[in-house]
Amino acid sequence: MSESDEKFPRVWVLLGILILGIGIDQGTKWWATQSLHPHTVHSYFGDTFRLTYALNPGAFLGLGGNLSATARFWLLTGLNSVFLVALIVVLIVNWKMRPISFVSLALLLSGGIGNLIDRTTQNGLVTDFLNVGIGSLRTGIFNVADMAIMAGAGILLWQSFRDEKARQTNDSSAAVAQ
Repeated sequence: MSESDEKFPRVWVLLGILILGIGIDQGTKWWATQSLHPHTVHSYFGDTFRLTYALNPGAFLGLGGNLSATARFWLLTGLNSVFLVALIVVLIVNWKMRPISFVSLALLLSGGIGNLIDRTTQNGLVTDFLNVGIGSLRTGIFNVADMAIMAGAGILLWQSFRDEKARQTNDSSAAVAQ
């Protein structure tokens, strides 16, 4: 099947994920900035879901937040930028990769760009506002870009386990056939 025969050309899938992902991320961060106040918790569904405005200087769960401003810039903005460019190259070079891999990498790219926009426009800080959990078992405060990153990474991990299981099954079948 040629690219022109595809029902949904990948360029539209990629653009859709990027536009929706970045748009929803930036829109919800704008809303959180306008509507939520620091140190105020809005609790919903029996405290399972919380909205709490926070500016995060670090990465996942604040990791690296205690580094100097210069170290944080190079690690969380500079290195992240290099990673995102590399991700774009991987998507282009391996354009015909499996659809599930393509979508997962597009999700990673979308989330990475969403958080990079914050870092470059908010002096290295990222707007977070979501928290979920039951009782004392809770996530850290996160945002929509973080959800895209986790979804992309989760899909890649799931696919990796699935591929490994299929490889082991094929190896076992080949050994029995001999």
